[in-house]
Amino acid sequence: MARTALVTGANRGIGLEFVRQLLARGDHVVAACRNPGKAAALNSLAGEHPGRLHVLPLDVADAKSRARLAHELPLVLGEREDGTPGTLDLLVNNAGVLHSGERFGQVEQAMLEDSLRINAIGPFLLAQALAHLLTDVASAAGGAVNSLPDTRSVDRTPSRADEPKLSRTVIANISSQLGSIASTTRFGTPSYDISKSAQNMGSVLLARALAERGILVLALHPGWVQTEMGGAQAQVAPADAVAGLLQVIDGATQAQSGSFVDWRGEPLPW
Repeated sequence: MARTALVTGANRGIGLEFVRQLLARGDHVVAACRNPGKAAALNSLAGEHPGRLHVLPLDVADAKSRARLAHELPLVLGEREDGTPGTLDLLVNNAGVLHSGERFGQVEQAMLEDSLRINAIGPFLLAQALAHLLTDVASAAGGAVNSLPDTRSVDRTPSRADEPKLSRTVIANISSQLGSIASTTRFGTPSYDISKSAQNMGSVLLARALAERGILVLALHPGWVQTEMGGAQAQVAPADAVAGLLQVIDGATQAQSGSFVDWRGEPLPW
């Protein structure tokens, strides 16, 4: 059954790969980014998948931009076959920023505030603004939910066989192991690390707030991914990272809502 997803920061990197793989398995996708007019790859995909990919503007750190997206989404989601309003089954909070080159003694307040707005505050408030558009699991068809799979040894090539068979609604917050307080062993990228740690708390709070509706919230580390942010020495291909993340998302249980795991389904310390 086709599902509907919203992906932020969808113009490049992990976000763009999410869009590709969701479309490949037959889902409907709303791709959000700051400058849709400059998102050549996204617009090309929209031409290849008419009616299944909509590209909308979003600056996740801007309150007015979040409000505009929340206002426009019902028009894009339309109605189901039974005449009820369309809803979202998956929200991927992927948009983020990393300010490189920070050194102790020279960390600027502006960089900290910018990182917090984009990486932590924005995703939390976007989820809050779109909560009424998320599918209530209690009202959706489906069966029992599987446990998180171990995806380390599986073939991560997307296929129709990999489509989710069970009903679940998930907010997937793309976090980082650099937000793990317990794992911190060095001083580096402080504004990014602090903001991702704050984002993790936001994920836990969202999980508690939405538990009664059966909506799952996950803090997900995609690995060190070969993107513009990840850099030239990164070890994980975007296609592998996203395929693994989708398996984790598709296999999540209510008991695991609010957890912090990586792209292979391995739990990470807070």
